[in-house]
Amino acid sequence: MKILKHITIALLGVVISMPFLVNGQVKVGTANGAVTIFGTSTLHDWDMKSSQGKCEATMIMNGDKLTSVSTLAFSITSETLKSSKGSIMDKISYKALKTKESPVINFVMVSSTITPIDATTYQFKGTGNLTVAGTKKLTDLVATIKYNAAEKSFTSTGFKVMKMTEYNMEPPSFAFGAMKTGDEIKITFNLKIK
Repeated sequence: MKILKHITIALLGVVISMPFLVNGQVKVGTANGAVTIFGTSTLHDWDMKSSQGKCEATMIMNGDKLTSVSTLAFSITSETLKSSKGSIMDKISYKALKTKESPVINFVMVSSTITPIDATTYQFKGTGNLTVAGTKKLTDLVATIKYNAAEKSFTSTGFKVMKMTEYNMEPPSFAFGAMKTGDEIKITFNLKIK
């Protein structure tokens, strides 16, 4: 009778702990996320790149399936962005980004939904506060998240199109206004977080 009682208690313990073994929070992060900003101008198209994006997130898993993202914060120091067009473009871009007063661009998620695309790929739709050049605005963000079970890692890719003037930035110009950049920019990101 005593043995049966011990077996019953052991089985009950396993059944109770099962949800905690299957479901779980996974805290992940990276300090080398790739970010590229693309823009246009009256002279040529331009881009600025950095591989120093920092991301921290809490993923909610059910076994090997991603069910939600409960927290997500991304930041990048503006002056790590470098132009393929040289240091003159960097200087005028940093002025527009107000890097002296607001050196960091960041996004902090407020809410999100996850929709499975296939067995390992998910669509992320979120809203959050994006701060650029000292101006914070609530915005939406769509991304693709791919889970690699062997590495226990996530790869997130996506893009955001926005206007500089929405964040109180003056589109850069130089040569006494002969060269002006367009207001609209496209930000792409590729983050491997684990």
